[in-house]
Amino acid sequence: MKILLTGKDGQVGFALHKKLVSVGEVIATNRNELDLENPDAIRAFIEKIKPDIIINAAAYTEVDKAETDIELAHKVNTEAPRVLAEKASQLDIPIIHFSTDYVFDGLKNEPYVEADQTNPQSVYGQTKWKGEEAVRNHKKHIILRTSWVFSSHGQNFLKTILKLIQEKTSLNIVSDQRGTPTSSAILADATYSIVKTILNKTSFKDFGTYHVALEGEANWYQYACFISDEAIRLGLKTTMTSHDINKILSNAYPTLAKRPMNSRLDMTKIKTTFMLELPSWEEEVAAVIKIALNNS
Repeated sequence: MKILLTGKDGQVGFALHKKLVSVGEVIATNRNELDLENPDAIRAFIEKIKPDIIINAAAYTEVDKAETDIELAHKVNTEAPRVLAEKASQLDIPIIHFSTDYVFDGLKNEPYVEADQTNPQSVYGQTKWKGEEAVRNHKKHIILRTSWVFSSHGQNFLKTILKLIQEKTSLNIVSDQRGTPTSSAILADATYSIVKTILNKTSFKDFGTYHVALEGEANWYQYACFISDEAIRLGLKTTMTSHDINKILSNAYPTLAKRPMNSRLDMTKIKTTFMLELPSWEEEVAAVIKIALNNS
């Protein structure tokens, strides 16, 4: 079993690389080893290694920067997945592709299900949606939409808050955007289960789009307060507490790219199809904080 994994240096790719080595040979690439801006390079690389499955964890994720860096976001988030899916079709192999809550406009009151109408409001969301559409042209595809990814590796909201509560005396955090923090470790576990299921079923037919996140929900303010409280409980010396975190509305913190107000994802489909049990976001955040503090 030969697995091509793109985006090995990102949060999701890093976790996947560690998890998938028990399945088979993982050929993991970063931007230096596989230039996703170059379609011919992608084709040549795949033709050379002839993988049995492709997992695309690479993405242009700088949401605000994408508003002005449109061409690069399009190359990485739309064109690269298109080429990867085309090669998967030619080789008749599965492709697993990661996407985002940003394909939705965030106006729904309930968690989004896979069949809900997409309506991306930012360049990042638009390029990710077009990438999804390109991957769907290959029948053997799994698209995994997720949200608010965190880990002890790389940069993310959790690590930013851990840093700021050791430097600042107060913080202003938006409280009107809701979603579910999702650990890269759980995304890796879910992907592992999917890969094993595909490999163990000669007639696997459950290809399609799935939502994967952790159980529960929060807004960014609640998330920040939990991080602060848990870090202090674990012994981190801080210059402030959660009582010094102030709620603000999104319009008080303008950004180049519009954020979805509702990023909650319904996971019923993935849990029933692949028999997954997903922990709460609080459990996973606490576990990652512990790892981050031990590594510091």
